[in-house]
Amino acid sequence: MIKNNRISKAVIPVAGLGTRMLPATKAIPKELLPILNKPIIQYVVEEAISAGIKEIIFITRSGKGAIENHFDINYELEYILEKKGKKRILKSVKNLIPKNVKISSIRQENALGLGHAINCAKHIINNEPFAVLLPDEILLERNSSKDFLEMLKLFEKSGKGQILVKKVSKKLVSNYGIVDIKKKSIKPLSSSSIYKLVEKPKINLSPSNLRIVGRYILPYEIMSILSKIKEGKDGEIQLTDALDVFINNNPASLEAFLSDSDIFDCGSVEGFLSANIAFAKRDIKMQKYLKKLIC
Repeated sequence: MIKNNRISKAVIPVAGLGTRMLPATKAIPKELLPILNKPIIQYVVEEAISAGIKEIIFITRSGKGAIENHFDINYELEYILEKKGKKRILKSVKNLIPKNVKISSIRQENALGLGHAINCAKHIINNEPFAVLLPDEILLERNSSKDFLEMLKLFEKSGKGQILVKKVSKKLVSNYGIVDIKKKSIKPLSSSSIYKLVEKPKINLSPSNLRIVGRYILPYEIMSILSKIKEGKDGEIQLTDALDVFINNNPASLEAFLSDSDIFDCGSVEGFLSANIAFAKRDIKMQKYLKKLIC
């Protein structure tokens, strides 16, 4: 059980190459590709801030400076928009980050996987529990409840780490990290203890059809494990391996939180297109345009 259950810091890894979206991501970070008129990374940052996160830590690399620039002040652009009286557009680019929220960046010098990327923030996390949000995955809530916010609330009550999961077709389990909850039932916006995590299991060996989504609430102890864990077969340090070690040492300390949102993998062409259509369907003007376009 963790004594300090307040989460104020979130790690967002943005050092990936975006190979699934080439050639679009050759010069533009995949995190800046737009869902409608807003970049992917802005949705994720807003998700974190709306849940109460006060410090965003980007794990980045060379060539990704445009992500930091997006959240910085652009005096020339703001001046021109204000001078031309374009108040609505000005509002959309001004003060993207509240004054009480801090953004910092850390370079991941070597591409050694997600676990290594997260561990790069160890000195900033400073012995506190923390959140991890992977920007490839965009969540579109189906009702007023938001997965990440509810995960934070549950962690604050129980002190148990939370990992967001989503039910997938059995034939797709080999594409994801899968959790084992000993075949216990789980309802949306609730959680169940994780007994094991398996990375991309064979269909006939998968312990469940609950795949890991890129939202985590984790104890600081994970950082110590990541510092010691060995590289996997692909030469990368896997977060899943570290979480498995933590569970073995601390039974019933991590829980699977079942999502109640539609989830889109925007690191793929299919997921990116699906996200744009799904978000457009929520907008009245875009709804009318979609009907004309498709019919």
